[in-house]
Parts: sequence; structure tokens; C-alpha cells
Amino acid sequence: MADSSFDIVSKVDRQEADNALNQTAKELAQRFDFKNTDTTIEWKGELGVEITSGTEERAKAALDVFKEKIIKRGMSLKSFEAQDPRASGKEYKISGEFKAGISPEQAKKLGKLIRDEGPKGAKAQVIGDELRISSKSRDDLQEVQELVRTAELDFATQFVNYR
Repeated sequence: MADSSFDIVSKVDRQEADNALNQTAKELAQRFDFKNTDTTIEWKGELGVEITSGTEERAKAALDVFKEKIIKRGMSLKSFEAQDPRASGKEYKISGEFKAGISPEQAKKLGKLIRDEGPKGAKAQVIGDELRISSKSRDDLQEVQELVRTAELDFATQFVNYR
């Protein structure tokens, strides 16, 4: 019998991220406490986001609204990283970026976790920015998925290509 496998990836659903950004922009335009603060949120590049506001407090509040929308869209906050507010002329800006892909260090850390605490039959192998887990037993694969879900990782994970 052939091995069963699945891939652990860290991807950003661009459509869900775009929906969260658009909902945030709409809320910033409508809410009373953001009136006359010139607070905006927009894409900067493929996965970058920039929040601009007249005051530092409103910029931070807009970031909180955006994070709220990310959570409501079912995305992990671990995939979004925002910098501190910075003054830019008369306005304040906050840059943030969605992180995608598993770095080699993160893959090694995850592979070590699976080897140490996972079932003995499960094998982990790095393929590009993904980690493929294979085993003869599907129960072992489900055990690995549960282990990864409960682990305290500093990046978001999804499971794809279950075979």
C-alpha cells in the first residue's frame, strides 16, 4: 500500500485579505470617530498594506479595525505583521505585510517537532516553501495535523494536498 501524505503550507488567501481591507476602508469612511481624520487603508504591492491618518491614535485604531476584519474573514493574525506608526510629514503611516511561505528555519523547527512528538511512522520532508508529511497510516497523519494545530508556532499553517 502506498504512503498517504499532505502538505503543510503558509499561504495568504489574497481574496479574503482584499475583502478584509475593503471592509475596513468602508468602515473607516462611515464611522463617526474617523470623520475628518483623513484615515485611509490601501494596498502597497502584492501583500503590503499601508494605513495613513492625521493622528497616531487614529492610525492605531484603524489597524485594530483591520485586524478585527482579518479575524472575521477566518484568517490568522500570525500571517499579518504591522510595523509601529511613523510620522510622515503631517500624517502618520503604519505599514504592514502579509507573510506567505514557510522559511527553511521554520520548516526545520516544524520537522523537529514532528520527529520528536509525532507518531513514529510519519516522515517530514521540505519541498520549496512547503513541508510534506507522509506515512503509511492515515491516523498518523491526523495525529500530526492535531500536533501542528496545537503547537505554539509563530506563523500560520494550512493543510493541503491530502492524498
